[in-house]
Amino acid sequence: MQALTWKDKLAGRVSEPLGREIDIFETEIGLRKQGKMEEKLFAETRLRRGVYGQRYDNGQRHDGIASQTLSYPSGELTKGPMTLWDAPGMQRIKIPYGVLTADQMEVLAEVAEEYSDAILHVTTRQDLQLHFVHVEDTPDIMRRLAAVGITTREACGNTVRNVTACPYAGVCGDESFDTTPYAQALTYFLLGHQDAQDFGRKFKIALSGCRQHACALVNMHDLGVIACRRPVPGNSDGREERGFEVYVGGGLGSVPHQAKLLLEFVPEGELLPTAQAVARVFARLGEKKNRQRARLKFLIARLGVEEFKRLVIEERARLPLDRRWTAFLPEGEGDLAGVDRPRKPGAPLGPGARPEGFEAWHKTNVRPQKQPGYAVVTVRLPLGDLTSRQMRGLANLARRFTGDTLTRPLGVAEAGAEAPRGPYGSVRATVEQNIALRWVPEAELPALYQELVALGLGMAGAGTIADITACPGTDTCKLGISSSRGLGAELSHHLAAREHDAAVAGLHIKMSGCFNACGQHHIADIGFLGVSRNVGGRRVPHFQLVVGGQWTENAGSYGLAVGAIPSKRIPEVVDRVTGLYTRERLAGESFQAFIRRIGKAALRTLVEDLLEVPPYEQDPGFYSDWGDPREYTIGDLGVGECAGEVVSPVHFGLAASEREAFEALLHLDQGRPEEAARLAYTAMLTAARTLVRLQYLDVSEEPDEIANEFRTRLVDTRLFADPYAGDKFAQYFLRVHSRSAAGGGGGGEMTAERAHRRIEEAQLFIEAAHACYDRMTQTRGA
Repeated sequence: MQALTWKDKLAGRVSEPLGREIDIFETEIGLRKQGKMEEKLFAETRLRRGVYGQRYDNGQRHDGIASQTLSYPSGELTKGPMTLWDAPGMQRIKIPYGVLTADQMEVLAEVAEEYSDAILHVTTRQDLQLHFVHVEDTPDIMRRLAAVGITTREACGNTVRNVTACPYAGVCGDESFDTTPYAQALTYFLLGHQDAQDFGRKFKIALSGCRQHACALVNMHDLGVIACRRPVPGNSDGREERGFEVYVGGGLGSVPHQAKLLLEFVPEGELLPTAQAVARVFARLGEKKNRQRARLKFLIARLGVEEFKRLVIEERARLPLDRRWTAFLPEGEGDLAGVDRPRKPGAPLGPGARPEGFEAWHKTNVRPQKQPGYAVVTVRLPLGDLTSRQMRGLANLARRFTGDTLTRPLGVAEAGAEAPRGPYGSVRATVEQNIALRWVPEAELPALYQELVALGLGMAGAGTIADITACPGTDTCKLGISSSRGLGAELSHHLAAREHDAAVAGLHIKMSGCFNACGQHHIADIGFLGVSRNVGGRRVPHFQLVVGGQWTENAGSYGLAVGAIPSKRIPEVVDRVTGLYTRERLAGESFQAFIRRIGKAALRTLVEDLLEVPPYEQDPGFYSDWGDPREYTIGDLGVGECAGEVVSPVHFGLAASEREAFEALLHLDQGRPEEAARLAYTAMLTAARTLVRLQYLDVSEEPDEIANEFRTRLVDTRLFADPYAGDKFAQYFLRVHSRSAAGGGGGGEMTAERAHRRIEEAQLFIEAAHACYDRMTQTRGA
């Protein structure tokens, strides 16, 4: 008798439209394996379902504080270049606004254990990811998740990604109102919507209930909304109406843009059609050919926010009426219900003996709800990871200690989407890669803490300097340059072992393994961006130190790099920076204000001696990355007389360009954006000329000649092209140069924001020049 498949077992539990879509994907997998479907088409269809390839040249997984090497579930892997069929990849799972039920958590634990390495990873977008998953298994994973109301549809691809929202929505005393129902309505209205299928790149949405906190990070999103209220027009009785401030064009990536205010007040019934109008304008006018400039932020930078606003208003006026726009709103003046509610009566935390470690945990991991007698507990997940056993344990604790699970009727706002329907719970993933448990009676906190300790999840320090955010980096990401997770584990351990005063303890550290900024390093108090350097013919992992970012005010400002530091010296850098802040800050002075006051020149001087890398023979540890004992290089490049003659002037030239970029940063700090932009352009010219001289020693210092020779010798020949970013960074330089032969200005008044962006572009161009030189020396050595 033939065994039942998961499709058979789950018959009737998966919605017909979603089940049909999973069946189609399973067929497409078969067609691709038979060579009957083009890879380009298959790649887009699998990415839209959250199925990625992943990296295998490292193979390290870091289990929180202690790192360990895990064997691949599939056993021995094929040597040489990996394809999607040779080795497992990654499955991203959308968790809209981070909400999970106990039933969903149990199924997630099961599929992680059966199909991956039994580790679930919480991302900075409130998604979950499974690594080491075989593509042939993904349809069954999708079916099992769909049966409990979870979809992977549009978890990646040129689509609306997971809609994120504040994990404290509905229980926070500072919010204007609960944004959860609006996040749900937006999620399922736009999921699969015909107006959201023709983007050139991804589109990210976030909702926040207030302006001042960082729970949703509105300013770094393509579309961000902040809940607000205003008096009802024409009434004098004090009644207010709900609505949203709408922001557009934010984004991190290689060069971050802060979102611009599009509309000061959008009534709640206009939120969905406004989002639809923004999507239609983006789909129609956004870049399609050049992926490097296809995000909404580039369209708004090109058009200007006022012109974009005009287009959105026009588009909204001609949208055909859709009953889903307001179907989720209550009739009359009723209130919107959230998605969870108390299961037990609230009760205060009374006197009595406390478990060991409880007070420290309570101080950092517990926050009171606006509802008396209840608290939200943050479960700290080192680097966003938890095991299948821990996820099952949390599901049990959710049933015992948190709010009730509701099965809300599927509203008309959701009915048009081919999306799962079902229950909603009191557990939420956070953008800081943790898990929040809501509606916990305060009197039960000691018992909950003991249960968490038994699961290995009782670690204090949530939201503190030791609670580090990191992207996958070189562990599994194909774009990773340096090991952000390895460094994150080491730094978390390093900081947890030290005492910090309150001002330092509240700082945020975030790190990204490459320029794509998945670790959100731009908005951290102290951020790190993974890069590499060539020292004596060997590669050395480095991280750019980024300061000046603002985590609060919904990601209120972005930081800039002050220098590249060897990875193995980062813990000492953090000690020096936090030590200086502790000793010299003024009363009540924030870290951002402190950095502005002392200036980045002083910060650079503070770490100057840590920039040097000792020779390999003296300390080979610098030439390997955190968590990976192997030498950080693709083969031994060797050092010879020829290399010596070439390396020295190149290093001098690139060092000069870095100095000029840093001087540009100082001018920006001093309120001179024109000079900052000019020096940033000069830094790019210096780096470009340095590389050109490898082939044409007599190139002059004339900007036009440098740009022309750079284009001919390095861009047209593809020598400068990055393996992943292509000519993106070269175009930063060429575009700035083309604007003004007199100095790279043009384009209107040079504002601080534009100068900030120019410096970002210069820093990335210089990093790309380093990488280009590394590739050129490898070729010569070969």
